[in-house]
Amino acid sequence: MSEAARFRRACSADIPAMSAIRLAVRENVLRDPARVTLQMYEDYLDRLGRGWVAEADGEIVAFCYAARGDASIWALFVDPRHEGRGLGKALLALAVGWLFELGHERIRLGTAPDTRADRFYLAQGWDRTPGTGCEVGYVLERRKA
Repeated sequence: MSEAARFRRACSADIPAMSAIRLAVRENVLRDPARVTLQMYEDYLDRLGRGWVAEADGEIVAFCYAARGDASIWALFVDPRHEGRGLGKALLALAVGWLFELGHERIRLGTAPDTRADRFYLAQGWDRTPGTGCEVGYVLERRKA
């Protein structure tokens, strides 16, 4: 039986595992894996944003990155063997909370249409918007108190 997941900030040592998860997904597959470089993973750890991972049974099983400059979710991926455990939802909450703490009023992201990711963001309360090219957009507005 799997242990409960532990969430923490991502670090450079996590990049190989995050890259492997990104390449293992069944939907939103990169047509050209070279488009996302190891340097991009490194840059979004802190310089351009922040990253988080979920660990279970001693391995990285999911990750999320938020981009500081444009208040977007740069990546959110779960190892296919660990889907359905709420890891994506928990990681997304960490990223959204961080971006709102920075003072952003609106967070955005893009994903492929008619995928589980498309349905996931809608179920999390994001508003679907027209996207660009082969993506649909999503926005989440800060809730006013």
